[in-house]
Amino acid sequence: MARTPAELVGAQPGPPFEITLDGRPVPALPGQSVAAALWSAGILAWRTTRVGGRPRGAFCGIGQCYDCLATVNGTPNRRACLVPARPGDAITTQEGHGRAGLSV
Repeated sequence: MARTPAELVGAQPGPPFEITLDGRPVPALPGQSVAAALWSAGILAWRTTRVGGRPRGAFCGIGQCYDCLATVNGTPNRRACLVPARPGDAITTQEGHGRAGLSV
């Protein structure tokens, strides 16, 4: 009988929890980044480009490209591939430069 990767390494992850994207509940697992949780839920884009408003999500997955920028708990320009998902995190789609509504 085939064993799962978690069984092979003896991992015992904690229980799943919930984050939200634009108010929509998204399941997440302990140890996942925000980007991984969104990907796992089938969400591939969570920001738009400054010019043209084209959708973007994770590209490199290691924090080098900045395509995965999101607003996390009210803070814009967070690299979702590097931010650990925490219970109750509120992720909002980032449009353009991510500073809309902020006094800059």
